[in-house]
Amino acid sequence: MSSSSVPDVHVLVDFDGTIVPGDVTDHIMSSFADPQWLELEDEWQAGRMGSRQCLGAQVELLRATPDDIDRAVGERSIDPAFPAFVGLCASRNIPVTIVSDGFDIAIECMLKRYDIDLPYFANHIEYLGDKRWRLSFPHRNEACRTEAGNCKCRRLAGRPHRTIVIGDGRSDFCAAGNADYVLAKSSLIQHCQAANLPHWPIGGFADVVQRFDGWLAEAHKKYSQVDPAVIPLRRKPKFATTSKKVAVSG
Repeated sequence: MSSSSVPDVHVLVDFDGTIVPGDVTDHIMSSFADPQWLELEDEWQAGRMGSRQCLGAQVELLRATPDDIDRAVGERSIDPAFPAFVGLCASRNIPVTIVSDGFDIAIECMLKRYDIDLPYFANHIEYLGDKRWRLSFPHRNEACRTEAGNCKCRRLAGRPHRTIVIGDGRSDFCAAGNADYVLAKSSLIQHCQAANLPHWPIGGFADVVQRFDGWLAEAHKKYSQVDPAVIPLRRKPKFATTSKKVAVSG
């Protein structure tokens, strides 16, 4: 099978909990933030708060120097099979993009540490001095139904690709519903099952490497005799009206 045998496949992969099995953002917060950050996390996990509101409030509780952040990121490691997956996609001319609702500084540090060169989209965290930080959301979408800091569905909009989403949790739910296929870990598995979304349950990237070529072979078999111009594309991402925010006391 040639590297160009399956046209227009694009992989979007989550960072926290997916590329890095242990959540880097949570590790930073648990190491250097007031414990109130956990109350905000619970509100977000329960769907009573958008991640943009949650993350912004959590970062206000963070007290750390840049060296502290670097050290915390260094205490976490990527999935051992992720570099092999990146190499597999490169050999098939399949682009891979990291889409994260976490911190850009964590992704930058981790990719540099492992000498991996991939594009990424994440929330921007800026040091203000005196151990204080500010979070901004350059990839937000005001119409995002989940009020995400980084609207992952924006990476799907307007692209004539068959898109595979790889993720593990709540920040991947919306993108999973708009993708052609999902490789799912943790709570994303239950979401895909409940929503009847096409998916593979995975434990990590070793599973992905083992099964990915099989998916490509099936896609090649299905589409090899079809003009790419008439291959049905995935459904168009839907940007629903933003939900009402729920105030959190304390």
